[in-house]
Amino acid sequence: MSRRDPAEGRDLAHAKGLYPAPLNAGRSRNMQANRRADTKPEVALRSALHRLGYRYRKDLLIRLTDVRVRPDIVFTARKVAVFVDGCFWHVCPQHGRQPTTNEWYWAPKLRRNMERDRLANAALTAAGWQVVRIWEHEPLEVALTRVKNALP
Repeated sequence: MSRRDPAEGRDLAHAKGLYPAPLNAGRSRNMQANRRADTKPEVALRSALHRLGYRYRKDLLIRLTDVRVRPDIVFTARKVAVFVDGCFWHVCPQHGRQPTTNEWYWAPKLRRNMERDRLANAALTAAGWQVVRIWEHEPLEVALTRVKNALP
């Protein structure tokens, strides 16, 4: 059984014009190092919640009628979904900025991220869930308080 080299897939995507070519090897490494799950702010929040005795599911797929949502932290019985959003990827009003390089790629991508967040919030709320969105720059104590206040 052969495995496809992920780099080959990236090269093919670049060749087709689906993704911008990296400006340099350093930038490429930085972008590849971005994580979808288990970011430092998320891990810190989960650890603090666990120390306080809260039990939760992490990165759980919630299938709703028209949307699939994957919150970072999920309190299933209490129906609370917590997202720890990165300032760049989710366009934080305080720290988010529009990229100046490859704007043709990044502007629509960031708009799609914001729209996906809005749809996820609406779908979860309509299904009876409480949604807590925390920015990565929020202090841990503030994030903990917001999550604890959302839990019934």
